[in-house]
Amino acid sequence: MLAATFLPWVLLRPNRLAAGEFLRLPLPEMLLGVAAALLPALAGRFFPRAAPLLASFSLALGAWWLGSRTGAALSGQAEFARASASSGVWLWLLGAAITVYGAGLAGQRWGGAQRWLAWLWLPMVLAAALTGHFASWSVVAEYRVQHDRFLQELWQHLRLILSALGLATLIGAPLSVWASRSARVSGTVLGLAGGIQTVPSLALLGLLIAPLSALANAVPGLRSLGVSGIGVAPALTAMTLYALLPVLRNGVVALRGVLPGVLDAARGMGMTDNQRFWRVQLPLALPVWLSGIRQAAVMLVGVASVAQLIGAGGLGYFIFSGLQSGAADLILLGALPAALLAILLDIVLRGVEALLGRQLGRA
Repeated sequence: MLAATFLPWVLLRPNRLAAGEFLRLPLPEMLLGVAAALLPALAGRFFPRAAPLLASFSLALGAWWLGSRTGAALSGQAEFARASASSGVWLWLLGAAITVYGAGLAGQRWGGAQRWLAWLWLPMVLAAALTGHFASWSVVAEYRVQHDRFLQELWQHLRLILSALGLATLIGAPLSVWASRSARVSGTVLGLAGGIQTVPSLALLGLLIAPLSALANAVPGLRSLGVSGIGVAPALTAMTLYALLPVLRNGVVALRGVLPGVLDAARGMGMTDNQRFWRVQLPLALPVWLSGIRQAAVMLVGVASVAQLIGAGGLGYFIFSGLQSGAADLILLGALPAALLAILLDIVLRGVEALLGRQLGRA
């Protein structure tokens, strides 16, 4: 964070593609940045209870400067000018995020409201975003231009993820139950799923073009359902295959991890095999199994971005459009929402795992 205060903060360009000028923080803000970088560390040493609050302030300050500095840079510029975040912004936000994480861990020891002080940056940043404070940032400017297309591709990205995750769960669940009862079956199934993981996603998408095209030509009815060598069909197939390994692996481990004594007790109570599975084994295995589904969901966010290369749509549209034109703002317009989507899915599914774990603990 100290280094970030002396690095360029904004890159001002006359348009999206032209070279630009690097701008640094003004001296007063630079001095404030030095203080905001040092105070959490000093507080952690001498006033540890204040460290989460100061760390949260430093992260919110970096976000605030991103909006204010880009706005100041665009003052008096032409309509097509762009003000991008430069190296100082990203290094500051990285350092501040690490500081917030460390302060949050320390705050957990005190409990109560103290543990939430490290999260105060979130409402502050959300309030700034909702009031248009980041409107001058180049990524937000690109969003305004691409608003309708962005919402379309975001929905397509989410639809690909949820469809592939649902298919992988429907296929992987019965396979996991079968594999958990036989070492030979589990070795074969997990080996095949692991082998698919070794194939790069782009290569797998390419390998699926020929067989799916041949299948659509051989069975014309499939083409009317959308099956073809390019588009959603190969993307969904590849994503489902990629998601199978974490679903299968965690399912097998979870089902085998149920203590034999618990199953013996259920048998002693007169339960049938089906009753033992549905009432005892599956509920106990479900939190660990959900962890595999969570891992698959997070992984699919990245794989779905590559699906744009074969015409399946998604946030990869902006990433590859930016790569082709050399526009970093377009790349960020696709990459940042994808990263946030992965984090959100991880948080939601972790919450479901924790909820199930608490319910089983009380039971």
